[in-house]
Amino acid sequence: MTQDAWLPIPPDEFTDLPEGLNYLFWNGDQDFPGDPADCAVYVVPYMKRQPVKVRPLAGMRNVRLIQTLTAGVDDMTAALDLIVPGVQLCNARGVHEASTAELALALALASLRGIPGFVRAQRQEHWEGGFHQALADKSVLIVGYGAIGSAVEDRLVPFEVARVARVARSGRASARGPVHPLTELPNLLPEADVVILTTPLTDTTRGLVNAEFLARMKDGALLVNVARGAVVDTKALLAELESGRLTAALDVTDPEPLPAGHPLWQAPGVLISPHVGGPTSAFLPRAKRLVTEQLNRFVNREPLRNVILTTGSTDN
Repeated sequence: MTQDAWLPIPPDEFTDLPEGLNYLFWNGDQDFPGDPADCAVYVVPYMKRQPVKVRPLAGMRNVRLIQTLTAGVDDMTAALDLIVPGVQLCNARGVHEASTAELALALALASLRGIPGFVRAQRQEHWEGGFHQALADKSVLIVGYGAIGSAVEDRLVPFEVARVARVARSGRASARGPVHPLTELPNLLPEADVVILTTPLTDTTRGLVNAEFLARMKDGALLVNVARGAVVDTKALLAELESGRLTAALDVTDPEPLPAGHPLWQAPGVLISPHVGGPTSAFLPRAKRLVTEQLNRFVNREPLRNVILTTGSTDN
């Protein structure tokens, strides 16, 4: 039996892949590039739907490493019953922080400064001035203060925001200040002008932004979601948007892709981008570096980076 590594980037596009593995290209095509039973390393195709990503898992009886090219691993954790025990599941920490943080700021600025209205007016050749909100002097709350949340704060600093509050699953200290535990979120929401969601999708965060969460946000506040659509209760958000009390800028939605005719498309005060936080010109070189490093670590039996869980472990 060979030790295959399935890569969603053609192997000849890498420069420093280690010897000791047989590299096969698979980016979600109908036909597999080899026998899944020979696959030792599975680098999950990027920007494919979850059924495509998990399709080969049942046959991967000898896989030892599953490396996603996304920050979130919820597509894989939803299919753990298909994965044999002892597999290390790793995410793409270090690949998407810059691009996703850029988009979070772009969405916030576009929404506050009225950019969608300018675009509509330009199409009508209409000069439409007015008074708009600035990000300067705003209080910002980041929910999900991991690598992406930290990158968002790095980019907020030059915009002279009044305050940044940080929330994560557990409280801790950070270089920029305290990170509050999730239990303190209800007390922080009423103070925030802008709430930016960067949390992973877990059992704890699914539906976190529900009617109660939204009701605690101050009148006129902006919700920015660059996390996962299912973190937000869409029905509850629609009610707040339609009332005009809140606005939103969403890179992710639930459902996703958002189907034609869905009321969220036409809701007042919402700006929607089609889940484009990660796929930018920064993605490919960073993804290649991560995959190359992980494969070298795997071949040399060194500790892997970004291990989220080991399947079959009681510690998960």
